Amino acid sequence: MYTMIQAGSMGVPFTSTLGYAGTDILERRPDDFKIIENPFDSQERTVVAKAMNPDVAIFHGLKGDRLGNVLVQKHGEELLLAQASRRVIVTVEEIVNSVDFEDSDGWFIPSIHVSAVVHASLGAHPTGVPGLYDADEDRINEYVKASGTDESFDKYLNRYVFEVGSHQQYLELVGLRPELEAVAR
Repeated sequence: MYTMIQAGSMGVPFTSTLGYAGTDILERRPDDFKIIENPFDSQERTVVAKAMNPDVAIFHGLKGDRLGNVLVQKHGEELLLAQASRRVIVTVEEIVNSVDFEDSDGWFIPSIHVSAVVHASLGAHPTGVPGLYDADEDRINEYVKASGTDESFDKYLNRYVFEVGSHQQYLELVGLRPELEAVAR
């Protein structure tokens, strides 16, 4: 997936990768991966992955401003995802007057790649945000256990996704209570 998103972020139709050579993904996903001749060495074959451009990407960041600039944690690939996607919604821990591209707390994503910023305290839950809150291990374990069967996962989705009307209601369901504010662009 990373390679496919990377190709999408660059605006190219595909990119080469050796990571899938020798795996069954080439048989399972023949529309997304191919083995081709290396155009620079006709004696070599390489795996190529088709570019992926999601219609919508949704991810969580540290902070955002009303112009749509956001700061995300330094561990992820959100910038590539934002560049590859047609629409990008970023939930953030706080809305600030201005996000500084030189902020050392995270990686800057400019507003040109962001469609909407939504203030959602604890928006990464049940995962955590280092320095702000830890992951909720009990909820993550519940998710992993529920993913064992289609029936148990359907029950999980109903409880935590479909039956809650808002982020606020989800947080109340799991015993948390911050505010929610949306800023559309």
